[in-house]
Amino acid sequence: MSTWYERGVFYHMYPLGMTGAPKHNDNTETVNRFDELNRWIPHIRSLGCSCLYIGPLFESSSHGYDTRDYRTVDRRLGDNAAFKEFVSLCHEQGIRVVVDGVFNHTGREFFAFKDIQEKRWDSPYKDWYRDVNFGCASPMGDSFSYQAWQGHFELPCLNLKNPQVKDYLFDVIRFWIQEFAIDGIRLDCANVLDFDFMRDLRRETAAMKEDFWLMGEVIHGDYGRWVNDEMLHSVTNYELHKSIYSGFNDHNFFEIAHNVRRLEAIGRRLYTFVDNHDEDRIASKLLKKEHLAPVYMCLMTLPGIPSIYYGGEWAIEGRRTRTSDDALRPAISLEDGEKFCSPLTDLIARLGKIHGENEALHGGLYKELLLTNRQYAYARLGDGTAIITALNNDDAPADLSIPVPIAADEAKNLLEDGPSIPITNGKIQLTIKGNWGAVLTVSSLPNH
Repeated sequence: MSTWYERGVFYHMYPLGMTGAPKHNDNTETVNRFDELNRWIPHIRSLGCSCLYIGPLFESSSHGYDTRDYRTVDRRLGDNAAFKEFVSLCHEQGIRVVVDGVFNHTGREFFAFKDIQEKRWDSPYKDWYRDVNFGCASPMGDSFSYQAWQGHFELPCLNLKNPQVKDYLFDVIRFWIQEFAIDGIRLDCANVLDFDFMRDLRRETAAMKEDFWLMGEVIHGDYGRWVNDEMLHSVTNYELHKSIYSGFNDHNFFEIAHNVRRLEAIGRRLYTFVDNHDEDRIASKLLKKEHLAPVYMCLMTLPGIPSIYYGGEWAIEGRRTRTSDDALRPAISLEDGEKFCSPLTDLIARLGKIHGENEALHGGLYKELLLTNRQYAYARLGDGTAIITALNNDDAPADLSIPVPIAADEAKNLLEDGPSIPITNGKIQLTIKGNWGAVLTVSSLPNH
């Protein structure tokens, strides 16, 4: 039996943006915006999503990744009790909750950093940060220097080799599990986290909660270095993200297929997406808006754990600028969004339901069936079943002859209500209209 996260379809929320919270936390008033977020839960479930990634949530100074307090929900969103209720409501709807874990760095207002500012050598926390040097000043005017994430000195890097720091962070996670009953953590900047820290993290969290999920933000590199039985369960599949939008834009399905084959060993465990809080919206990246539908068919049926970024179901557009990510993280109410409801919204909901109901899409093996620049068909193989996806990125209809990988006599198109499609001589003859696709279910004949 597959785990909850292997079966999952995620919905991704960036709560500070979507609720229109102030850009800066003035450390005074607590405003409960979870009342608004609570109202999204039925909508998330209606899309077939069974998991939620929400974050950042820790009390912070600005964008959410400059943590002030690891045990407090950001006061711009509400208090701990409000988030506890939010998680409970999600669980009542069968939605697991995963939060951001920002453990590579803190903000400058975190208690340990402030203690070093005050006491310098005499601070018991002077070894909590990397490369602290009292012989020179920082660009921020501190009487010491330190290592910062990518040169952003408002984000000093924690020393994850320090046992005290590790114990502190493990206690933080234990607190979030016990207090809020969260189901997993998405590790920010996992690509630069200490490997021994992640190994210890896997062991510690497995003892805290048996099916606790660890997913890391990794952009480049051999994903297998992070995704294994000793470290993380999953990482972000940026390679597939890139190949999907460029494969459609360039009319080059070979790029997508090559990527899937290359990642075959761990592809089913990776977290897949077409946009997120750091990437331009897929509706802005695609050269043809008509490609949105087959893009989501691709996302929801290829190997991996698919995620829908809030507003994606309404084809919201947005591009980052050199100085701001705000357009990727817009304030939007549920009512505003539902004004954009379209056939794409209904399609994503149907795909979410298909994903949830078909075990072959959770951990099923991938098999390529047909591949040209503009047409692509593949199967996900289950126990006596196969889900076959056929895609057409051309404007014109395409007549396809698709080999079926199991012995069967008919197929059913799960995206359309209609008669079964006969299988003749081991093949399905199918016409797919321009910029569209089909998701077929096939069951093997008895004794095969």
